[in-house]
Amino acid sequence: MQQAIGKYRWTICTLLFFATTINYLDRQVLSLLKPTLEEKFGWSNSDYANIAAVFQFVYAISLLFAGRIIDKLGTKKGYTLAIIIWSLGAAIHALAIPIGQSIATVLGWVGLVSVPVSIAGFMFSRAVLGIGESGNFPAAIKATADYFPKKERSFATGIFNSGANVGAILAPLTVPWIAKNWGWEAAFLIIGSIGFLWLFFWWAFYDTPGKQKRLSSEELSYINSDVHALPETTLPPEKISWYKLLRYKQTWAFTFGKFMTDGVWWFYLFWLPAYLKDQHGISSTGMMLPLAVLYSMTMIGSISGGWFPVYFIRRGYPVYTARIKAMLVIAFIPLLVLLAQPLGHISFWIPIVLIGFGASAHSAWSANIFTTVSDMFPKKAVGSIVGIGGMAGGIGGVLITKLGGTLFDYYKAKGHIETGYTIMFAICALAYLIAWLVMKLLVPKYKAITDL
Repeated sequence: MQQAIGKYRWTICTLLFFATTINYLDRQVLSLLKPTLEEKFGWSNSDYANIAAVFQFVYAISLLFAGRIIDKLGTKKGYTLAIIIWSLGAAIHALAIPIGQSIATVLGWVGLVSVPVSIAGFMFSRAVLGIGESGNFPAAIKATADYFPKKERSFATGIFNSGANVGAILAPLTVPWIAKNWGWEAAFLIIGSIGFLWLFFWWAFYDTPGKQKRLSSEELSYINSDVHALPETTLPPEKISWYKLLRYKQTWAFTFGKFMTDGVWWFYLFWLPAYLKDQHGISSTGMMLPLAVLYSMTMIGSISGGWFPVYFIRRGYPVYTARIKAMLVIAFIPLLVLLAQPLGHISFWIPIVLIGFGASAHSAWSANIFTTVSDMFPKKAVGSIVGIGGMAGGIGGVLITKLGGTLFDYYKAKGHIETGYTIMFAICALAYLIAWLVMKLLVPKYKAITDL
């Protein structure tokens, strides 16, 4: 059957997978170099939190516009613009000091209080990275909605979303080694340049389904096989106001789910290297294996989580109902993170595995929450809705990052930094159940949006 239908859509999924891998490689370099950079430049946990929060804040605001820009430009051009900007942003971290000096000079001219040179330079670089990276998920979700029928979207999303986990695996295996042998600047330059290589394959293999010459007529029909699927049009997409989108409870359900849970993933990405150093004395190349193991677990979570709704679909449940049931089961798994601190004194591998389960659950959750958008909204609104929810997730990330930095500095001064991590892990463990309950209250039953 698969041979008769064709499988070019999975080539597109592969492109999205590698783009997401590069996306997470680029954003994780800073967290892995935190011990080196804070020693070199004298940063506190709050300083680091402020730098990380700039990325998250700019990413959040940019997501609001990224979805609309991609809806306007189209997936091919929109994704291209995004990866060019974020690759440049990743690479210019290597120039953070001269950039910071220029910023300090300009601020001095206008009589404003300047921040330390290193912090200013890294904040600017993180802001550019955040602007570019905000385009990844709106573009990838839109491409998935274009190339996959609804019943396959969560699985396809789970596959490309696992690129985030692969990026998170590759980063600790490469960044500390590059920094140790060639310097921290080289780590940013080398990792940042990979995105430009991806562009060649993107332009060679991607086009909209209706224009894609490599796509068979049978596969195109299969892609558009949903009952409510509409044929593609060459007319410019209709502009849908944010006000109109915010009138729907479905928008708020997705937005709240992202707000509550995205910050958990940010916390794992930005603070786990610091956790290994603060609580277990592991830094530099010593953290390569533990983090690689942890993020290898999350890759399994992403793919299996994307497949999980199929289990309920095969038992007769409608697609959306099956997805919500799967998300409820997934929401209980992060509760294992509550045991990370009480059992951490036995071996650092215990919290690594427990946090790995929590991070895996996030990947599974993410594959499904993204797909609820294309379940309920027409394709022309998908990018904008993902942008709104992504902005909320970014703001949630800012709050959890700032909270973490404040707690760690406070309890470090008291000699009990482990208390700060206990509080943060508790938040990470409970966030998904809270998110699911509110989402269920807002949208108790499936209702497609048909009046946009």
